[in-house]
Amino acid sequence: MAANMKSVKLRIKSVESTMQITKAMELVASSKLRKAKDRADICRPYFRELHQTLVDITEGNLDFSSIYARKSSSEKYCYIVIAGDRGLAGGYNVNLFKCLEEASAGKDFVVLPIGKKAVEYAHRKKLPILTEEFAEIAEISVADSFEMSRILCSAFKNGEFGHIELCFTSFVSMLSQVPEIFSMLPLSDLTDDRKSPDEKKIRNLIWYEPNEVEVFDAIVPEYLAGLIYGGVCESVASELAARRTAMEAATSNAEDMIDKLNLYYNRARQASITQEITEIVGGAEGL
Repeated sequence: MAANMKSVKLRIKSVESTMQITKAMELVASSKLRKAKDRADICRPYFRELHQTLVDITEGNLDFSSIYARKSSSEKYCYIVIAGDRGLAGGYNVNLFKCLEEASAGKDFVVLPIGKKAVEYAHRKKLPILTEEFAEIAEISVADSFEMSRILCSAFKNGEFGHIELCFTSFVSMLSQVPEIFSMLPLSDLTDDRKSPDEKKIRNLIWYEPNEVEVFDAIVPEYLAGLIYGGVCESVASELAARRTAMEAATSNAEDMIDKLNLYYNRARQASITQEITEIVGGAEGL
C-alpha cells in the first residue's frame, strides 16, 4: 500500500509539472494572439481589394494576353503550404495537410513550404519542393513575401507549372480556424469559374497606359506577395488560437486528473491508516 501511495504521489507531481507547462504555453499564445489577430484584420481588407482589382482588370478587357491571366496549357500545380513551426496546436497542422491532400489528389504538383512543419511534411511525403528558403514562418516578413513572389512568377513564366494555389488556415474566430485552398494564378482559374457564359459576354472596357498587359504584369508580383503575406498573417493568428485552445484544454484535463489522483491518494491513505489502527487494536486484544 505504501509503495502504491508513493507512486500516486509521484504521478501527481508529474501531472502538476506538465500542467505548469501547458498553462505557461496557453498564456504565451494568448499574449501573442491579440497582436497577430489585429495584424490579420488589418491586412485582410487590403489584400481582398487588391485581388478583386486584378480580377476586374482581367474581366474588363476583351483582348487580354498576359500570361498571368490567360488559361494555362500546363496542368502542373504549385501549392504554397503555410503551416506552423511547432506542434501542440491541436489539429491545426494535420487539418491543413488533409486539405492539401484532398486538393492535390491525382495532380502533378510541387510545393513551396512555409513553416517547419510544412517542410517536415514535404520531406516525409517525398514531395517535390520548389525552395526551402522560407522554413520558419515566425521569420517571414513582407520582404520575404516579395522574394517568394519573384521566385513563383519567374517559375510560372518559364512554364515550370501552370497554376499557383495558396494552402493556408483562415482565422474565423478564436474558436474556429478553417484550412483553405485559394487559387492565385492564372486569374482565369477564378474568372472562368465564377462567371456564367452569359455574364462573360458583358464586359466594361478599361483602358490603361502604356497598355493593360504591362500594367497587369507589373501589378501581379505585388498581388502575389500581398496574398502570401495575408495568408501568413491569417495562419499565424490561427495557429496561436489553436494552440491557446489546445493548451487550455490540456490544463483543464490536468486539473481534473490531479483532482482524481488526490482523491485516490486520500482514500488509499485513509485505508492505510484504518488498517494500521485495526492491526494495533487486534494486537492489543491479543495481549
